[in-house]
Amino acid sequence: MLSGVTRPTTAMNTTAPADTVRTSPEKSPFHAFVPAPRGGRGQWADVPEADWNSAKWQLKHRVTSLEQLESMLTLTPSERAGVAVAGSKLALAVTPHFFSLIDPDDPNCPIRRQVLPRFEESLVLPHEMADPVGEDAHMPVPGLVHRYPDRVLFLVTDRCASYCRYCTRSRVVSGVGEQELRTNFEEIYAYLKEHTEVRDVLLSGGDPLLFSDDKLEGILKRLREIEHIEFIRIGTRVPIFLPQRITPELCAMLQKYHPLWMSVHVNHPKELTTEVRDALGRLANAGIPLGNQSVLLRGVNDDAQVMTTLVQKLLRCRVRPYYIYQLDLIKGSSHLQVSVRKGLEIMEALRGHTTGYSVPQYVIDAPGGGGKVPINPNYVLHHDRERVVIRNFEGRVFEYPEPRDYPSAKPAPLPMPAAECV
Repeated sequence: MLSGVTRPTTAMNTTAPADTVRTSPEKSPFHAFVPAPRGGRGQWADVPEADWNSAKWQLKHRVTSLEQLESMLTLTPSERAGVAVAGSKLALAVTPHFFSLIDPDDPNCPIRRQVLPRFEESLVLPHEMADPVGEDAHMPVPGLVHRYPDRVLFLVTDRCASYCRYCTRSRVVSGVGEQELRTNFEEIYAYLKEHTEVRDVLLSGGDPLLFSDDKLEGILKRLREIEHIEFIRIGTRVPIFLPQRITPELCAMLQKYHPLWMSVHVNHPKELTTEVRDALGRLANAGIPLGNQSVLLRGVNDDAQVMTTLVQKLLRCRVRPYYIYQLDLIKGSSHLQVSVRKGLEIMEALRGHTTGYSVPQYVIDAPGGGGKVPINPNYVLHHDRERVVIRNFEGRVFEYPEPRDYPSAKPAPLPMPAAECV
């Protein structure tokens, strides 16, 4: 008998103490869908609708300098110093759409913490790395990472619509990092044709959706010509940073290359504006399955109610919460790190307290190239040859018997069919 676990005498329907049963959280102020407000201080209030809804206008008017920031926000000393650091680490660039979600007077705004540089980025701890998940060591061809047996990561560009300050690939992304991404497209296509074990290709970078429809289609068409590649995925944050890019024309083009999947990246429910919701809806209507990958970030989503609101809101956008990533050990990221203990607490607050469709898998991408490792709360209290003792989301304890090793019974021989008359 497991110490501390009482074997129930009934069908294990014992009731946990009242204080162990969580109730559903109240709706967050970010639960509703609202349009992007054109900036906390209205700096884009007079922009014509046609311009604001243009992806080209959004990219042309990204916030990229200290002067722009100071005219729009009350910067902290750390943010002001961080802009100088950004010039040699990871460029500053934020689309007007995403920037308009920032609270200009709150230095702890969860949107702000994701995209504005801070001086803390210059503080590198001994365990932090430029390439924390070991991609460079698994790159047989420039721009192609082959770490898992049947799938590859195809880095098609080093540019994004906006730059996340915790970017795993900050060494190569944005053009100011310590390395340069030199993707050799023809060598990659040749490698993929030769390696018939590859059935899944993930396009990432940078962000593939920054390419024109024609250029992106050229890549998809070449991949579809390789018979053993069964499906293609696109990793992108463009629908969130730049929802104006998700046009009917883009969706119609993507629809031609099914099975095509897409992983988006949303960390906080405030990011899911009406524009983002509609962009995701256009992709879903084109038959593209959507999954979300969040990164657990201090001061952004390290809160059970925030994460619950996020995953529920994602489902309303027809996006399946897929992963919650423990933050990779990227250089200068310690100010955004959250403990694994906290991550497990958040997972416990989700499991059983909201629909299973909205519960993502919590993973650590093992440092140095070990791949994604699932991290789960301990629901198995004891396991031996006779039984498994488990607890549920309410803290109630249950027992499930292990099947015995019964000798296999040999089936009786079937009667032989009668010989046909000739």
